[in-house]
Amino acid sequence: MSTIRKMIKIISVENRAKDAWFDFGLRQIREGAVIFHKATDFLTGNWLFKTCIDEEQGKTIIKALKCPPGKIFAQIEGSTMMFQRSKIEGFVYDIISLTYTGEDERVRREIITDLDKVPASIKDNFEIKKYEEATGKTVIGKNLVTIVRDKDVKDMIILFLMERAWPLASISPETGLKEENIVKLIDDAEKASIDEIYALANERLNMMKDDVDKLLDLLKNEGKIDSPSPGYVKIVKG
Repeated sequence: MSTIRKMIKIISVENRAKDAWFDFGLRQIREGAVIFHKATDFLTGNWLFKTCIDEEQGKTIIKALKCPPGKIFAQIEGSTMMFQRSKIEGFVYDIISLTYTGEDERVRREIITDLDKVPASIKDNFEIKKYEEATGKTVIGKNLVTIVRDKDVKDMIILFLMERAWPLASISPETGLKEENIVKLIDDAEKASIDEIYALANERLNMMKDDVDKLLDLLKNEGKIDSPSPGYVKIVKG
């Protein structure tokens, strides 16, 4: 498992062998197994997901029941991602689509047809196929899909985060992975000047000033660091 996937903690909190849900695509009530998961994402925060498994239809639906706070993430609360049975035995597929916000801060989605537009986090962690390869069907356009094992619900949740949540985050996944390093730099210095943090982050982590500022803002918002005096930061203890 890659480092980036290890930074997403997913635990099952309830498993119902039989339950029901409304399938908006079929416009009917469906029955099957339902699982609830809590996810702690290093980049965006805490989530609660509901997974509905329709064995008859060969579909698994991932639904975000609870999202991190804020008006951006509030717009994807209740959003779903559907995985359907692939012609590749033992796998399901998801058509890759990414969220984005316009000037009005409304969240929208774009179906991805160009491999160059697929984020590195998805390319590095999941197998990508053309729609025709995964389904055996032809469609207008060149839709790309990810495929995952049909029972691997945690991978489906990770894909939901990568496609729906991460494009809306204030920092990139690569920058987010360096949060612990920045915290350690500040902690080692006890009371560190911001200029010193810039220099150390550039020297040791190859980070530019803008990315450091984004992480410092995030750490302040999370209550992990404080500014005891202008131009200085320190770790908030206990």
